[in-house]
Amino acid sequence: MPDVAKAKTVAFMNDELFQALLTSVQQADAIINGKAESEVEVKAVRAKTGLTQEKFALLVGVSKRTLENWEQGRRHPTGPARALLKILNADPVGAMKALQLK
Repeated sequence: MPDVAKAKTVAFMNDELFQALLTSVQQADAIINGKAESEVEVKAVRAKTGLTQEKFALLVGVSKRTLENWEQGRRHPTGPARALLKILNADPVGAMKALQLK
């Protein structure tokens, strides 16, 4: 007979995992319904800056792994990171100058 306590702990997921899953479902729903915002081409933005993945990830404030996921289309930037990417895309030299990264 299975241990009920073990079964209960397996049935729950942590908040971080749940939020990631919820975000993915919401993104999929927006795409299906044609309500998704245009995506930022992260790799193209990074190319405009001339930075390596490591330095660009540091600039944007994410891990290199997250940046790789964005560049390969597995995940998409949101919130402040998305806004910063749009600024970097529009004026990479000015944005990097403002951020003191020449």
